[in-house]
Amino acid sequence: MREEILLNQDNALQLERLYRGNKPDFKAAFNALYPELHSNPLAEGWYQRLNYTQEGLLGQAWGTPTERTFVVAASLFAALLAKLPELFFISEEFFYPRNIGFIVAPALMAYFAWKNAISWKTRAIAILLLAAAALFINWLPRNEQSDTLILSCLHLPLWLWSLLGAAYNGGKSRNGADWLGFLRYSGELVVMSGLLVLSGGLTTAITIGLFKLIGWDIQRFYFQYIVICGLATVPMVATFITRVQPTLVNKVSPMIAKLFSPVALVMLVVYLAATLIAGKSPYHDREFLVLFNGLLVGVMALIFFSLAETDQSGGNRAQIVLLFLLSAVTLLINSIALSAVLFRISEWGLTPNRAAVLGANVLMLAHLFYVGLKLFAVLTKKTGLPAVGASLAVFLPLYSLWSAVVIFLFPLIFGFK
Repeated sequence: MREEILLNQDNALQLERLYRGNKPDFKAAFNALYPELHSNPLAEGWYQRLNYTQEGLLGQAWGTPTERTFVVAASLFAALLAKLPELFFISEEFFYPRNIGFIVAPALMAYFAWKNAISWKTRAIAILLLAAAALFINWLPRNEQSDTLILSCLHLPLWLWSLLGAAYNGGKSRNGADWLGFLRYSGELVVMSGLLVLSGGLTTAITIGLFKLIGWDIQRFYFQYIVICGLATVPMVATFITRVQPTLVNKVSPMIAKLFSPVALVMLVVYLAATLIAGKSPYHDREFLVLFNGLLVGVMALIFFSLAETDQSGGNRAQIVLLFLLSAVTLLINSIALSAVLFRISEWGLTPNRAAVLGANVLMLAHLFYVGLKLFAVLTKKTGLPAVGASLAVFLPLYSLWSAVVIFLFPLIFGFK
């Protein structure tokens, strides 16, 4: 968005199209660029337009009354879904592992469908997909020891996240889809949700403590109703805040990315060295391999988040070098994990867990290699950083497809084992 604004700073029509295409990102990028553009009369007009707020209690800075009403209704709907086990006497152990994604995803998808004025045909398809997934995951036999059930429950949020991405992009999958913007939104959602949870946790501790002082034990009631309902509404509220107040988060997220990227690089190098010294091997130690893959997923998410938050003009070369080194080290870890999975399959055969990890590792290896090549091309000045952003989006449909295979086909292929 930053580069597009710079290229079209004197084109009023194109700026208007960019603004209407993604208002929150446009405002955040424009305000960051304004010190460079303040001498431009057109830029001055846009600055006044973007930063004007009505006088009053809330004003337009916190959305329109219709938008606030929608957010309240969607939040109440999410809270109602979270309390279904109590309303219909459903086992919590059965309900939450299978349906936690459905507490969050429908409300967020409805919000972006409404904001992007998605056609009713597309909305109907999304509702059918959600309903089919909910029916399938709750139809699976109740067996806490079933690997395919556990895998389906773990991969379902990832698949729902991809559906949310489609809603974020107005139902578009390729042409006109802003997948880099969706990755940036996902990072901002995590940051804002974390802040809300921390604030809610502090409020919870103070409230319970104050009531204890007067002899009232409200802990059970508070957790059953306030905490559960509050957690269900956090993603919706966090999304609303990031959309109507983008400047609250757009400076925090890049700072987090810049702080944690070098920390992650040093940590990975030290961890690999410590692993060799300790003699730990993912080839024979199953728990260590699981931890290894968990570490891999976390660092992959950090790389993608950092790239989404990196200045797309390519001005920060040190950050690009850091991300290239981080992707190279992560590629090495991925290669070790993949070889360990292949070794275990050759020695002890194919199981649902090994098949799922194998597919995920192959996808991540290919994605990391592709992103690394693009970063190297940026460093050698053969391409621009926007090409790296595009490389992040290329594999997102493949992740969605693989998660769907694990969710819907693995239970049938492996006989619900």
